[in-house]
Amino acid sequence: MSPSERTGAMQMLVAMATAGTVGLFVVFAHLPVVSIVFWRCILGGTILFGVCARLGYLTMAGLDRRRIVFMMLGGLAILGNWLFLFAAYARAPISVTATVYNTQPFMMVILGALFLGERLTASRIIWLAAGFAGVVVITGGPFTGAAVSQTYLIGVGFAFVSAFFYALSAIFTKALKGVPPHLIALVHMGLSALLLLPFVSWTVWPQTMLSWGSVAALGIIHTGLVYVLLYAGFQKLPTVISGALSFVYPVVAIIADALVFGHVFSAPQMLGAALIFISAAATTFGWPLIPARFRLHGRAANKLAKAD
Repeated sequence: MSPSERTGAMQMLVAMATAGTVGLFVVFAHLPVVSIVFWRCILGGTILFGVCARLGYLTMAGLDRRRIVFMMLGGLAILGNWLFLFAAYARAPISVTATVYNTQPFMMVILGALFLGERLTASRIIWLAAGFAGVVVITGGPFTGAAVSQTYLIGVGFAFVSAFFYALSAIFTKALKGVPPHLIALVHMGLSALLLLPFVSWTVWPQTMLSWGSVAALGIIHTGLVYVLLYAGFQKLPTVISGALSFVYPVVAIIADALVFGHVFSAPQMLGAALIFISAAATTFGWPLIPARFRLHGRAANKLAKAD
């Protein structure tokens, strides 16, 4: 690994580890979801505006009507992503929410096959089925022998919908090649803040220093700082390494939930989480169900059998 790649890996590691704690701060904020997302956009957008201004991205050179439309559609999707994710954190344990949210790669594969004409292989279909089976198992209920509340199930559903919106945003962003990612994120936040403005409750404000600090952290650290580190890391790393480091996010979320709130997976839920993580990794990195060397051995054996 080159010095540049090591720097990129450290930047992305810090970004993913920090992002893994976002659920804690959403819970500690004690505000309506719309207000949390709004202030996240305002504070994080302010930082990204400064970054874009310093890097000379505010000219928006090379943006035609088609790219602007895709950028706006991506902004709508990312707004849905944040609203449903934060609503999920308020209803289900952070560890469960983050794990179900990690089904993003499955959504991207399905959307890619539907709208981009990407090939859906048998291996990917099986990995997708395994991942979705993991989601069913991790919800609990009849699969774990434990009773689950309607609120909990709604939270799991919101996390799932949030993952879909994230994947949808990623599909739109794919059409924005050549556009600086910092500028894309800034436009997304500006659009989201404008759309949320009529729905923000101006009579509800943080009541404690912890609540104020949580809102500030979500905007300044989890949005502004994390996005800058994330994009800087992406630019220095191969796709395989950046894909692997993205799994730091749910792992940190699971650990944080256990340490702060005492939420620990049951044995069946651990199995469900393992199915999701393994399937997500396989989908991200294109792992075949049967390694190539075994397939080659099988073909060689078939040829020998035919020769006999």
